[in-house]
Amino acid sequence: MPANTPQSLTVTWGSETVIVSSIDRDLPAPGEPSARGEAIAAGAANPQTLLPDGAWRAIARATTVPEGIALQLRPSTGDPGGLLLEENVEGATLRSVVTRVHLSELLPGIQPRTGMEVNEVPDPQVEGLTRAGQPCAVVRYRYKDFGHLKDHVWQTLHGTLSINSYASSILARKVTRSLITHPVEITFEDGTPSFHGLVVRDGITRLASAWNVLAGPDADAAKTAEHAVGSLFGGVRPDAGEAAPALDERLAEHREQWREGIRKEFAQEMGLLEPGLRAAQIAQTFVVPAQIAVGAQHHPGHPLAPEDLFDDAIRSILASVHVDFKVWDDAAQHIEVITRALKRVIQQGDSPVPAEDLQAVYGLAVGRTSPDELPTAFRDRTIPGTPLWRSVYLVHALTRAGLFEQLKDQAKAIKGGRRMALKGFAELLGPLVDLPWRSHKRAVTKQARNAWSNGGVLTNDVMLDWDPVPTGDFTSLIGPAARGDLNARCTLAVAGGIALIADKLLTRNVGSALNAPKEKGGVPFRSDVNQVVQDLSRQDNELGLWTLALAANGFRGDALPENAVTLRQLIRKDPDAGAPGRTYVHFRTDLAQPDRIARDENGVPEQLYQWDVVAASDEARARAAAPAGTGSPGAPVGAPVDATAASPEGTADGVSGPGATAVFLAPAGVDGRPASRRAADDRNVLRTSLSAAHDALERLKLLEPEVGAHTPVIPLPALEELNRILVGLSADIENLRRRIEDLHEEDAEEGEEG
Repeated sequence: MPANTPQSLTVTWGSETVIVSSIDRDLPAPGEPSARGEAIAAGAANPQTLLPDGAWRAIARATTVPEGIALQLRPSTGDPGGLLLEENVEGATLRSVVTRVHLSELLPGIQPRTGMEVNEVPDPQVEGLTRAGQPCAVVRYRYKDFGHLKDHVWQTLHGTLSINSYASSILARKVTRSLITHPVEITFEDGTPSFHGLVVRDGITRLASAWNVLAGPDADAAKTAEHAVGSLFGGVRPDAGEAAPALDERLAEHREQWREGIRKEFAQEMGLLEPGLRAAQIAQTFVVPAQIAVGAQHHPGHPLAPEDLFDDAIRSILASVHVDFKVWDDAAQHIEVITRALKRVIQQGDSPVPAEDLQAVYGLAVGRTSPDELPTAFRDRTIPGTPLWRSVYLVHALTRAGLFEQLKDQAKAIKGGRRMALKGFAELLGPLVDLPWRSHKRAVTKQARNAWSNGGVLTNDVMLDWDPVPTGDFTSLIGPAARGDLNARCTLAVAGGIALIADKLLTRNVGSALNAPKEKGGVPFRSDVNQVVQDLSRQDNELGLWTLALAANGFRGDALPENAVTLRQLIRKDPDAGAPGRTYVHFRTDLAQPDRIARDENGVPEQLYQWDVVAASDEARARAAAPAGTGSPGAPVGAPVDATAASPEGTADGVSGPGATAVFLAPAGVDGRPASRRAADDRNVLRTSLSAAHDALERLKLLEPEVGAHTPVIPLPALEELNRILVGLSADIENLRRRIEDLHEEDAEEGEEG
């Protein structure tokens, strides 16, 4: 048998038996410098590929066959662009090379799937690049510092694997479909030297899964991400001193040394009589197929500026892939459509809204501008810099006459549709509006976005010509609103409506809600969400105006109210007053009370329910409706649970806490003490460990809102493993209990006989 004949193996991957096909006996050798230079020269000479020299070096360094790239780039008699793969999208033609690249040269890029989430590590700022006024097939990622880059890579891989992994499939067959990649210039705000690399824009799950295979069957998402970051960056420090080589050279040297170590390990494994799992892990992941974008041509008449063309074209390809092959969820699609539509309107330059204001709106929409920067962005120091006011100004800006129609036209063009009703446009706004608080209120995010698809706060009045009225107390707008001030009424409608929707006090009510009690989300009658907001904000509806104002005043972006009943079972501890995550309450409105807060016969404020909100929009209709759901709500829903009931000895923290010291079991008989004394120590260890585990779980639940919805604090495989451990522990304790109980019964019987 020839030495290079591929070999098949059967290996064990966790609990699976995997048949691994076609393992090559040798890994690709490092590319020759002359071949890399040939690829770089061919790229620089091709008139259809405008890339910086650093980008060509990154491509040549990443590929295992630089001579193949050079061949694709060389012009021919019939085609001056060479053998490049061409893809036509709206407004542009993309040209790519198809090759194989080292896994250790690829970074995960940004996708709408992850962009719809709030993460602890923010995405880098993104901008396109041009050369001689023409678009380049490269974008610039701007991170805060080198640590931000590494944290972002870790977060993306960890979050991706927390959702899905193709590890066993890749172990069996390698990555079989090309990753869509392109060059990127990595820059830093703190002055760290920039460098070029390759990012994956489609195929991030395949990329992360390949790292999962390389990390091994026992590596969870966190360990895999840590392994990948260590392999990509190692101990390279950006501040190595002036005498040290450039950062990109040091990174390249580290990765080549890492690959050389992997080659030696693979050679040793394949030298064994029967190569095993490790050989398969390396062989199936060392290189992956890639389609690398290297050129972008601007079509005449397209509205986008050259610096925005390439990123828009890549996003268009990704969107088509994830509509035809693997669909993004609705929120990711909506963000993709509305942000691209807004960018196109900005580039057209004929909007009735000033370009500077449009840029401020775009910054708010994509999260580049934080809520506390709102006064600066709109050049008005009277605007409160809060998440709710950010959403008010965003909704107001995107629904202005002229701009609204332009956005709809561009959104229809991107989606490929002919019509878009008001509700369809409102649906696009939902994932933009909830950006600052979606991780803290994710338990009700689905209901909130459904409410936006039912019209949200886009009432007939809100679509008119009005301006927000900045205030620190929304009740101050009730008087002007009752006197017919459209600005005050619409400010209350948008701010109060957003607060009610975000806190699940106004939802897309369905038929079953008519039969439900008010404390279970029941409503007196059915109505579209935007119609309820419209009626609440009527000039003659004092109850509705107060309901909107109090909801806006009480709204918090860092927690859910107790009224949102879906979270009450998760509240096990009461954080310190004012700490992020502490719940709050929306109260029902009573115009007869001095403070307009309804109270029961004992003077206790009454919680607000969706029934009360809908009834306040049309009291006459509510009185005439069927009495279903009008009964007493009974005990307040979402009341804080006594944390002492969940801990041993009736204390909130048991015998341990965040600073508790771990206690470890000593082997039996080591210290020579009587077994009964050692048993007493081990009982304390068992009790302390269980209490510490309980506290760790509580802290994980408190951290849950901070880590982002797509990244669970405990991934599902880890939860299943923990559950198996707990079931086994519970069974052991129960068996021990029964044995000791039997001993007690035997002792009692002997005592009676004696």
